[in-house]
Amino acid sequence: MPRALIFLAVLVLPAAAAPNDHDLRRATVQIHFTASSPDYAQPWQPGRQGGGTGSGVIIEGNRILTNGHVVANAAYLSVRKSGDIRKYPARLAYAGHDGETALITVDDPSFFEGTVPAKFGGVPSQRDKVAVYGYPIGGTDLSVTEGIVSRVGVTAYSHSARALLAVQTDAAINPGNSGGPVFQDGKFIGIAFQHSVGAQNIGYVVPMPIIQRFLKDIRDGRYDGIPDLGLWWQGTENDGLRKSLGLRSDNSGVLITKIAYGGSGWGVFEEGDVLVKLDGVKIGQDGTIPFRDDERIDFSDLLSRRQLGEILDAVVVRGGKELTVKLPMKASADLVPGPKYDVKPSYFIAGGLVFMPLSDELIAARGAGFRVRSLSADGMPAPERTEVAVLSHVLAHDFNRGYHNLSMAPVTKVNGRAIGNLKDLVKAFGSPVAGRHEIEIEHYSGYGENKGSRIVFDAAEAAKVLPAIMARYGVPVDRSDDLKKP
Repeated sequence: MPRALIFLAVLVLPAAAAPNDHDLRRATVQIHFTASSPDYAQPWQPGRQGGGTGSGVIIEGNRILTNGHVVANAAYLSVRKSGDIRKYPARLAYAGHDGETALITVDDPSFFEGTVPAKFGGVPSQRDKVAVYGYPIGGTDLSVTEGIVSRVGVTAYSHSARALLAVQTDAAINPGNSGGPVFQDGKFIGIAFQHSVGAQNIGYVVPMPIIQRFLKDIRDGRYDGIPDLGLWWQGTENDGLRKSLGLRSDNSGVLITKIAYGGSGWGVFEEGDVLVKLDGVKIGQDGTIPFRDDERIDFSDLLSRRQLGEILDAVVVRGGKELTVKLPMKASADLVPGPKYDVKPSYFIAGGLVFMPLSDELIAARGAGFRVRSLSADGMPAPERTEVAVLSHVLAHDFNRGYHNLSMAPVTKVNGRAIGNLKDLVKAFGSPVAGRHEIEIEHYSGYGENKGSRIVFDAAEAAKVLPAIMARYGVPVDRSDDLKKP
């Protein structure tokens, strides 16, 4: 067909009908989940089973978009459409917990009959009117609440502890609304994901840039995650500081103070560099970048829209001179990782001593002194230590008498070998010293005084008594699957 005829055919096609409320309601689903969260106090056994409901939205390709926390640690999922009494079994396709996004689907094609996928919109502006669709607590019927957009900016996501772009609204967002669509003029502009505790009428929405990044990420059949710079920085608003760094009065930028081993900035930046431009965008002295009109947002938003493996140009001032460097996008690098989901805890037991990597979940389960907690808040990975292996607790037995009260103590050495992660620890236990296992830990008194502590026990006797200790405490195996040899 000649090109002119094709163009004419396109011109005479009727315009697509604007989404009506019926279409929006049918695109909104209720999600029922049963989940089993890991037990970090006793990592060898399943956690307590619980359940609840969330919401989701049907998008193109017979897929249902929802929040990561709705499907976290889920053992069983089912979905229900508005006006339908039947629940359909569903399965998880992808989870992007860092960005509070997930995709589930229903294998029965009849579930999608009579539904219209949500039509994607953009990022709303302040004072725009939006409508939140979903299934909050207190009823089984679809709920619709309306409000206005009060702010668009980088916000802490409680599920992942990441700071990402979010839309703030005064529309009511309650438990059960999570994962439900938010519409503006019939267009899908995000999914509800959290509300502010201690404040009135403040709810948050995962916006389209984060959702679209997630959908692009999974095109290759796996989810890789949102890049992170892996550095600490401070603003350069003070004139004296700027002068000491060799910055001109019109320079912008932030001072890099720490760089995480394995992060995007490792081997690219140097401590003392001033990051003045990233991906062609000038960074302000306070760490913000232009967004829209007179709006500014945290410069980390530049990374949260990119994929792992991409390379960005960065401009730094180093020693008073400006230079351009190539910055590869890498995953978050943390000494103590943020929240984890859909994975079992790692652990290793020797002589009744339970060793685990330090995590916020472990701290919540067992408690910890302020020095150990500070590793979570302030610690950064280094080449010699990428993970904090801790003595979580002791399974009390005559064999380990005298050590029963030790708990949540970082391990520094085992059999003379420095411990940089839990796998180092397991390997070190394979080489006793003169037939003994010698463990050095950081043990802190109630006054915060650092007291080096040693644990010594016979290696052969430890192996001999371990089955009895495990039987007493119902431990099936001495280590988690990830620490077993292939």
